Amino acid sequence: MKPIDEKHIAEPGLGVLDITGGDEDTVRAVMAALEERWATSGISPVRRDPGEPGARARVYADVLRPGRETS
Repeated sequence: MKPIDEKHIAEPGLGVLDITGGDEDTVRAVMAALEERWATSGISPVRRDPGEPGARARVYADVLRPGRETS
């Protein structure tokens, strides 16, 4: 993943979340839950690093704006 610098999160309420889970389904479930709570970059590609356990993804979130509404 690309490094994070101050330009990525220059405004209050913006955050970058690196998610690591045991498998792809877990990481996708976490991204979906975050998307319901905050405005996020959505469900991003999940990746695995050879020789390392778990799966990873990065999500950008605006914690000041609500996410999608659930019925």
